[in-house]
Amino acid sequence: QVQLVESGGGLVQPGGSLRLSCAASGSGFIFGLATMAWYRQAPGKQRELVAAITIGGSASYADSMKGRFTISRDNAKNTVYLQMNSLKPEDTAVYYCNAKLGAVRVESYWGQGTQVTVSS
Repeated sequence: QVQLVESGGGLVQPGGSLRLSCAASGSGFIFGLATMAWYRQAPGKQRELVAAITIGGSASYADSMKGRFTISRDNAKNTVYLQMNSLKPEDTAVYYCNAKLGAVRVESYWGQGTQVTVSS
């Protein structure tokens, strides 16, 4: 079983920044073999992909986050980060960490989420 614990959410003014962290753990879990991602879900909306980072460190982003958000990983700390800059009110959502293992049979794990609120 894999446990993902997000932190770093909170209230920030428009134009501000936040850094989210997701610490991964679990018996037999090898963080370096997992594709990690951040998703978000705003009230009344579907969960959407924010950013993902592969085993090799290649990052990809949803169009609306490009240039503002940066995903990174520290395999030594079993942690993935999401640096969010130039935040907008529409970025308000619960942000979830996701880990995917495997290629043929994919195992997917979720954290409990952390609230990000962008408001003046």
